[in-house]
Amino acid sequence: MTLLGTGLAVGSVYATIAATRAQRGASKSDALSGKLLGASWVSAFAALFLAITGLAYTLDMPDLQSMLWPTGSGLVVGLIYLGEGAVRRNLLHYGLGTWLALISTAALFLGTPGLFWVLAIAGGGAYAVASVLEPRRLTARAKHAQS
Repeated sequence: MTLLGTGLAVGSVYATIAATRAQRGASKSDALSGKLLGASWVSAFAALFLAITGLAYTLDMPDLQSMLWPTGSGLVVGLIYLGEGAVRRNLLHYGLGTWLALISTAALFLGTPGLFWVLAIAGGGAYAVASVLEPRRLTARAKHAQS
C-alpha cells in the first residue's frame, strides 16, 4: 500500500507538470479539456475510495481493500488513459489504457499475491514500453505538423 501511495503521489506530480507544460500556448478549448481531464483524476479516485471503502465496510471484509486498491487504481488509470487517448486521437495512450484496464481487472482472478505480480510485470512492463514509444510518437507528430 505504501508503494501504491508513493507511486500515485509521484505520478500525480509528474502528470501535473506535464499538463501545465502542455497547456502553454493552447487554445481556450484545449486548455479547458486539459483542466477537465485533470479534474477527472480527482473525481475518479474519490469515487474509487467510496466504492472500495463502502464494499469493505458493507461486506465486513477489511482485507478486501488490499486487493481492490491496486486493481481498482489500475482500472481507473486505464479508463482515464483510454478516454484521453480516444478524445485526443492518441493511439499510444488509448492502447495503454485498454491494457491497464484489462490486466488490472483480470488480475482479480489470481488473488494475492498473484495480482501484484500481474500488475508489476504486465502493468509496469506496459509503462516501460510506452515510455520507449512516446518519444517516437512525439517525433512523428511533430513531423506531421510541419508538413
